[in-house]
Amino acid sequence: MVAKGKRVKAHYKGTLDDGTVFDSSYDRGEPIAFVVGVGQMIPGFDAAVLEMEVGDKRSIHIPADQAYGEYSDDYIEVVPIEYIPNHEQLPVGQYIYFPTENEGVMRVLVKKIEDGKVHFDHNHELAGKALNFDIEVVDVEDIPAPGVPASSK
Repeated sequence: MVAKGKRVKAHYKGTLDDGTVFDSSYDRGEPIAFVVGVGQMIPGFDAAVLEMEVGDKRSIHIPADQAYGEYSDDYIEVVPIEYIPNHEQLPVGQYIYFPTENEGVMRVLVKKIEDGKVHFDHNHELAGKALNFDIEVVDVEDIPAPGVPASSK
């Protein structure tokens, strides 16, 4: 049975309320693997798999606040274009990747260019949206203590 702290493998199909599919593990052929209750998944998905068993299927609806949060104008960054090399090549309405200080990358939407300023949207693309998932648990296992092998259930 799925419980907090267990490693789960699950197939899923995620849709918006209008039926648009935004992601599906079935399309990739591999289930997603995660540890329940440690913040690897959005809260609503994490909660939905609790107490499921291998082979169980469930359809759920997750409100925005239990998914990627509400959309917030606080996550719009406005930068003067003179600070952006090749600003004329920025694809308005599309996502771009910026390097971060810790050698990672940050994905942001180029929302608009107006009055000599670029507006970057740092909200997750699914922020403010309720999500629907069809979930199928395919494996559940305990996470072993160091040096102890895991047992599958």
